[in-house]
Amino acid sequence: MEPKSFQLFPEQASTFAPTVDALYAYLVLVSAFFSLLIAVLVVYFAVKYRKRSADDPIPAPIDEHSTGGMILEIVWSAIPLGLSMIMFGWGASLFFTESRPPADAMEIYVTGKQWMWKIQHMEGNREINELHIPVNRNIKLTMTSEDVLHDFFVPAFRTKSDVLPGRYTTEWFRATKPGKYHIFCAEYCGTKHSGMIGYVYVMEQAQYDQWLAGGMGQGTLAEQGAQMFTSLGCVTCHTSDANGRCPNLKGIYGTMVALQGGAKVKADDAYIRESILYPEAKVVEGYQPIMPTFKGLVTEDGLVKLIEYVKSIGPKPGSTTAAPSAAPAKAPAAGSMSAAAAAAQSHE
Repeated sequence: MEPKSFQLFPEQASTFAPTVDALYAYLVLVSAFFSLLIAVLVVYFAVKYRKRSADDPIPAPIDEHSTGGMILEIVWSAIPLGLSMIMFGWGASLFFTESRPPADAMEIYVTGKQWMWKIQHMEGNREINELHIPVNRNIKLTMTSEDVLHDFFVPAFRTKSDVLPGRYTTEWFRATKPGKYHIFCAEYCGTKHSGMIGYVYVMEQAQYDQWLAGGMGQGTLAEQGAQMFTSLGCVTCHTSDANGRCPNLKGIYGTMVALQGGAKVKADDAYIRESILYPEAKVVEGYQPIMPTFKGLVTEDGLVKLIEYVKSIGPKPGSTTAAPSAAPAKAPAAGSMSAAAAAAQSHE
């Protein structure tokens, strides 16, 4: 790839880039206009009303009954308010658009770690400091950190989002140009923060399909999660009927789960993750909190696989499928909703 000439702004390579740049241009122009206006007025009034000699008359006081001053104050308050509200409305619109991934977005998992980006595709392909995606497709990144706060930033896409330990955050974009684009960590994360970089490779669909086919052949994330779930004996507790020692996980993803104490929670990625690492935090109604924690035993990569396995046996978010009922009182009780999922340790 030939070196690019100097650019004041990064290349526009996503659907967000032109709108973000337009808002930025508006902010710069408004700021420049008022800065210049104020500077000119300061100089003008300093010269016009300077004291020329000791004999200069003292200016007459302002008439307190005059309406001229009030009109001026209203004008110089209303105009900046209107311009500021345009900034607010425009910026809020962009924020809500960038924070709501489309339902048809292709999902990819990103894990930040000092000092690298680990990326997992649904098909099972894994990358470090590289992200291959097809052009003109909505891409959703579900991100978390293994250690400290990071920030996934692609300047050419005009998108960035904090990557937090213990939480999932999302970022989405739609690349419009094939090419190679920089990834940066935009949050100071340690001594080698400046080296936590990578590249997004935007490819034509046929080229991307060929790249996917060259993967390591370990199966999809859901298939790898199913293998972990089975090999560790989780199916002995999480059975497909109501007589298991733990809740039935089939069809539970995306539904509302009744907890002890009468509260309800949505069984999403964050809930499944919490149930694996902190099983006593939210215990399903009808079960006892006897499951041990797997914090420190299941890696972030392993959590992703287990979450995808639970998704694969249940509906997607927004489904109206009812959550499986709790086991009857006579059934042996055990753990939180994701007890068996938590039992699936990562071997990585």
